[in-house]
Amino acid sequence: MYKSIIVLPVFLFVGLLVSPVFADTGSDDIHQLKQLYLRPSKVVYPPSNPYSKEKENLGKTLFFDPRLSASGTQSCATCHNPSFGWEDGMAKAVGHSHKELARSTPSILNLAWDHLFFWDGRASSLEEQAILPIISEAEMNMSSDQLLAVVRGISEYNQLFSGAFPRQEQPINLENISKAIATYERGIVSGKAPFDYWIEGNDEAISEKAKRGFVLFNTKANCAACHSGWQFSDSSFHDIGIPSDDLGRGEFIPHLSSMQHAFKTMGLRNIEQRAPYMHNGSQKTLEEVINHYDGGFIERDSLSDEMKILNLTSSEKKDLIYFLKALTSRDQVVTIPILPK
Repeated sequence: MYKSIIVLPVFLFVGLLVSPVFADTGSDDIHQLKQLYLRPSKVVYPPSNPYSKEKENLGKTLFFDPRLSASGTQSCATCHNPSFGWEDGMAKAVGHSHKELARSTPSILNLAWDHLFFWDGRASSLEEQAILPIISEAEMNMSSDQLLAVVRGISEYNQLFSGAFPRQEQPINLENISKAIATYERGIVSGKAPFDYWIEGNDEAISEKAKRGFVLFNTKANCAACHSGWQFSDSSFHDIGIPSDDLGRGEFIPHLSSMQHAFKTMGLRNIEQRAPYMHNGSQKTLEEVINHYDGGFIERDSLSDEMKILNLTSSEKKDLIYFLKALTSRDQVVTIPILPK
């Protein structure tokens, strides 16, 4: 089973922080607040797909292999590039035959703790998320039969699958391909950021501006209403007033008005690396994102109740950006596997 992380409303604890920019209070209260943002100690894997090093190595190899696409030029990593916070740096993803897709590529950072996947939540497991783009005609355009024929035709993959899924007569199947990729993806976890070192006790790890931004994040700016917990996401779906005809989650829940034009709350870890922003890539900078939340959204019946004009000053907006940049890890290094021949 996935292990749940309990997230309390962070704004209840504002005022508990100690710093030149915060009110004086006791160390016990500060400790309580920091617990809400502490990183989990380990990745938890589901019983239906337990971890093994062999499975992770296989999943990593599959993830970077362009032969899993009909064109032979696209891999999972084409869109989920580690250099761009596991996105692709484009407003809209590009699929088969270089056709632009309707939405941007969401990051796959820290997905081990989620329960619904894609912008619209159409996948209910990471295993399902891993396989759907490969067999989608619009994305990597591989039929199930084509995919299996390609992978089975590579001798080294036969060895890798046998090692990852021992005691199976024919280990190369769609289920095991999805399990291997999902196992690798569960290990894609953002490294420690300056913010983490700060909440662990290093008061010099982030600037006073970033600390002010943290307070704003949890109070006046209202960010923590949705961007909560160590991932900075409630993993839910909200209409935040992006001008678009895309119904998002509403396509699957048409009877629920609040889900129309609603998209998943993406986590904010390494957000500095992940421009442009929003499901349609319409916001090019963090400044634009903050301006959107401060009255730049459109009004409609499905708009989230959390969307309101914030009346942030220019200096407050700058402090928020200092804080958001403090969520970026600098120590993650990804090695590209040598692909089997």
